[in-house]
Formats: sequence, C-alpha cells, structure tokens
Amino acid sequence: MNKNISLTDLANKDYKETWDYQTDLLQEIVDVKISNRRNNLQEITKNHFLFVEHPHVYTLGKSGDLSNLLLNENQLKEKGATFYKINRGGDITYHGPGQIVGYPILDLENFFTDIHKYLRLLEETIILTIAEYGLKGARSAGETGVWLDVGTPFARKICAMGIRSSRWVTMHGFALNANVNLGYFDHIIPCGIRGKAVTSMEVELGKKVNAEEVKVKILKHFKTLFEVDEFVE
Repeated sequence: MNKNISLTDLANKDYKETWDYQTDLLQEIVDVKISNRRNNLQEITKNHFLFVEHPHVYTLGKSGDLSNLLLNENQLKEKGATFYKINRGGDITYHGPGQIVGYPILDLENFFTDIHKYLRLLEETIILTIAEYGLKGARSAGETGVWLDVGTPFARKICAMGIRSSRWVTMHGFALNANVNLGYFDHIIPCGIRGKAVTSMEVELGKKVNAEEVKVKILKHFKTLFEVDEFVE
C-alpha cells in the first residue's frame, strides 16, 4: 500500500479547471486499478492532496435542490460569481477568496475502505486544526462538516464537506472558512439547511488568520489521522 501523498497548492484557480484536474487525477488512479485487476498486476496507485482558493462560485451537489440558490443568472453576474451542478454529495455551498479548500484524491485501498470513517477523519482533521486557535469544533448529527456551538440556538458551520468516490478513489473534499466574506452565503440556503448560520475563523477570533499557517496545521493532523508516510511536493 502506498501511503505517500503528492501535495500541490494550486493557489487561486478557477473552479471548473480544478474540477477537471481532480477528475483527471481520479481517472488515472482508477485506470491503474482496473489494469491491475484485469492483468493480475500490482502497480501502486498514487494519492494526491490539493489546496486551492477559488474565485466566487456556488456549487450544487448531485442530491441538492436548485431552489437553495437564491440568485438568478443576472444576479450571479452582478456578484462576479459562477454556478455549477457537480457530482459530489451534499447540497449547495459557496467557495471564494479567503477560504481554504482541500481536495484529497486518495485511493482508500491504500488506507482503509470505509467512506464513513473517511468523512469522520476529515472532520476530525478540521476539529483538531481549529482547536489550535481556541475554537471548539464539533459534528452535528446528520449534517456533515464542522460546526460551533452544536445543540444551541447559536449553532454555526465553519467548514463544509462533500465528496465523491469511484472504486474507492475520492475527490472533492472540505472548505474551511478562514478569512472568507460571509456575505456571499446570504445568497444560498447553505447545505440546504434552513435557520443555521455560517461563520469563519476570522469572525470567531476577531482577526484574520494566516492561511499558510492553517494549511500546515491541517496537513499535520491529516498525516497523523490517516497514517500518511509523507507528503511529497
């Protein structure tokens, strides 16, 4: 099993271009797996981890409800935002500047074959990361992602998650609100959940956070939880 992960920071990159790139990486891994089974080979499969920041974009998961987008086409243009229906789980979310997006493209057969465990460890990665800033993140029953003040009238989401997998290969991932403009969330019903607020590390801490520092902490906890050998740049 290959427990090394190729790490790439795409900086600021268009959502569709990044989605296509993820799809290509996933397909390369799937092709190796198919070849191995057909030809009785044991070629190792690669794993990837992408960091990216997207220009303003709304994405709707395959089970999502379009009515959760509260803007029409002209209003999207006025906001400088784009919209895509995509092939991850979950409903609607927003990506934009100041948000730390992570896309692990892993062959889970190199780690463990359990999608539920995969999502819980992604959540735990973020919970441990924000804990280093004094923020107490938690899970909310039936609602994937990381929240603050769960079980109170003040529950608010700080990190959204949505994934897709094919032959145990993952794509898409998490979006941690670091220094993001939360006003863009006003134009959707985030994740299709009414009456739940969205927050950011900047709002909670009363100051901007260093995104590069946050990424280092994310990778540290991801490496421990997933028992990664090395991140290779």
